[in-house]
Amino acid sequence: MDPVTFYKCLADDTRLHCVLLVEQTGELCVCELVAAIGESQPKVSRHLAQLRECGLLQGRRRGQWVYYRLNPHLPVWAIAVLAQTSAGNQAYLSEAMARLGRTAEDRALCCD
Repeated sequence: MDPVTFYKCLADDTRLHCVLLVEQTGELCVCELVAAIGESQPKVSRHLAQLRECGLLQGRRRGQWVYYRLNPHLPVWAIAVLAQTSAGNQAYLSEAMARLGRTAEDRALCCD
């Protein structure tokens, strides 16, 4: 992955939120991301598809749900950028992480 592609993929608020939330949690399903970000399921799914096409995320299907994680084949520099961005911008993620924390108890309702 080249830097231009990497940064273009992240140049949208929804995509950036998705990637940073996945980076912090390890893996999330679509319903968790929808709840955390507060956007519609079609919008989040469209952005997740773009992130898969870019090579930033990988999805795995479990039943009817798709769980997303960082692509393990990302270059070391890309993983480091995401980790530093996530760690250095907790205020940017705080509201979404709080909503994600509240939805954790309800996970059985949406994706398990």
